[in-house]
This record gives sequence, C-alpha cells and structure tokens, in this order.
Amino acid sequence: MNTPVPARTYNQHHIARHHDGRRRISIYWTWSYPWEAQRDPAEIYNRFSTITEVRNVAWPSYETAQYDAAHFLQGIAGTLELFHRSTLTFQQLAQEVTGHAVAVFQRVDQAGYTLPLDERILADTDTLMVFGLDHLLSGQEAAPEEVAALQEWLAREGTCLLLAPHHDVGFTDDPAQRQVEYEHHGDRLVPRQQRFGQYTRSLMRALDVPVHNIWGLRPAVVGGTGDIAPITGFRDLDDPGLLGEVTTFSFHPHLPHYELTAPEGDGLRVLARQRVDPGRAHPFTDAGNTDFNALIWMPPSGARAGDIVLIDSTHFTTLFGGTDSLRHLWRNLATMG
Repeated sequence: MNTPVPARTYNQHHIARHHDGRRRISIYWTWSYPWEAQRDPAEIYNRFSTITEVRNVAWPSYETAQYDAAHFLQGIAGTLELFHRSTLTFQQLAQEVTGHAVAVFQRVDQAGYTLPLDERILADTDTLMVFGLDHLLSGQEAAPEEVAALQEWLAREGTCLLLAPHHDVGFTDDPAQRQVEYEHHGDRLVPRQQRFGQYTRSLMRALDVPVHNIWGLRPAVVGGTGDIAPITGFRDLDDPGLLGEVTTFSFHPHLPHYELTAPEGDGLRVLARQRVDPGRAHPFTDAGNTDFNALIWMPPSGARAGDIVLIDSTHFTTLFGGTDSLRHLWRNLATMG
C-alpha cells in the first residue's frame, strides 16, 4: 500500500528539528515574494515570467488541469510557485537520507511576513542553502545583525553555508551586447536584462567570499545529441566528496559563472567547471574562455569552522533535467561530513 502524501500546511510557525548527528537542511529564498510577484508584466526587464508566458513558450507542457486558472496562479506568482515545486524532489531525497524534513523559508513571504536570517532559522540548521533569486532592483541586503548571526553560526563545527547567486544577464547598457547574450542562451522567457543576487552578493562581501556571479551561460552538449556535456570535476580537491558519482549538472540555459576575485588556492577551490556552448557567440567565450566555474568550495578557515559552497540553485530543481546525476549531488550534500 502506498504511503499517502501528507497534508500540506501553510502560514504556521516552524517546528525545531532536534540534533541527532544527521544534517538538518534549510532553504532560504532571498526574494521578496510580493515585490517579485507584483512586477508590472508590461515591464520587459528584470522580472520573472508570468505563467501565461511560460505556457506559451513551453507549450504544451503546462496545458493540463493542474496549471489552469482554477488550480494555479497565472501571473508571476505562479512562476515563483513553480520554483517552490521544483525543489520538492530534492527535499524528499534529503529527508529520506537525513530523517529531517527540509525547512523552507522566504525573506518576505506571500503573506508579507519578513524573515531575516537569525537564530530562529539557524538554531536547528546544519546546512543553509541561500537561493539568490532576488532581482537587484528589489534592494535586498543582509543587515549587520544577519551577518553577525551567520558568523556566529559558521563558528559552529559541522555547519555548511551554500550560497547560490543566480545569473546576471545584460548588465551592460550596450543593447548590442544584450542581444548577443540573449541569442547565446536562447531562452525566450529571459529578458535582455535580468540581474539577480543582490542579497547573496551582500553576504559574500560581508563574509569575505571572493566570488562574483556574472553572465548567464548556456552549457555545451555532447556532439550530435541534446545531452548536456559532462562537468570537469577536480576530484582531488573535493575533500567533502560533493562530486561522488556526479557527472553532470542540470541543463539550465543561462547559468552564472562564479568569477574568482582572489587567487585560487587551498582556501578557495574550484571543484567543477562546465563547458560553454562553443556554437553560440558570447563575450565570455570571445575573451578566450571555454569553461565557467560551476562549483566552488571554501573549507573551514580561522574562526570559521563551517564550510562555504557556491553552486547554482537550479541544480537542486527538476525543471532542467540531469536529475539522475543530480541525485548523487543531493545525497552527497545531505551526508556531507
């Protein structure tokens, strides 16, 4: 007999998870849900798509009763809910592995409640996944109190801060370059300018994480197929074992390059790079680059006893394929020693 799906709850206080030696994972969406959901659909820059646009571009994938107006939000809010739904498979696997449900928080939620990063989130969290999908225009910034709380939390052994700033597409004022970027990634749902990650950038500055999210790059595929090209993994540097049995990430058409702003070394390790589609022009490849940084690890250092990992949030969703390999990544993160 199949186990029934538990009833969903909403608008209730988080119930703390007790420490038992297995990882307690939390997701923190950095957006203001109301700000993002209420962007004017007539604005073509720096907003998420509406579900109407998604249905049109991805037709007929969402032409089911599940996504009609009687059952699903049709505006930008519906797209935000797609992101929430897309992490459910990861959450299920993580709970199976750890015995703990994954807690999901939003900086400002649908009901307008603001939740900064503080002890209420951090006290029962061992791995904090900060999904940086706030548009720069929304002005999300980490307050000094949040930074102090994170620093205190990272002083605790066994913690892991996963930062996932998303892409920064079309940051130039040059319309020709914006068009080149648009044609490179080829996603009709992404406008000529879509800049993400103000909140994660503020955390990186405050925590001395020498990384900058830039561009939105389309991964290469295996010749003659539509399959994403394998990552180049530097497994000899992968002490936490994040890449065990991981061969590919998700085929998201506009992934950020995690540009290092300090020299790579023992304290700043690029664990995986992804090849860029060589058949689509882009300023990144025009400059002679062939691969972008896709996974970075900063081991404990000084007063920081916890790890810092940088990887894009789309690799924890089911929207863009690669799930079989990604399951190994998810399990590795959930059991990270």
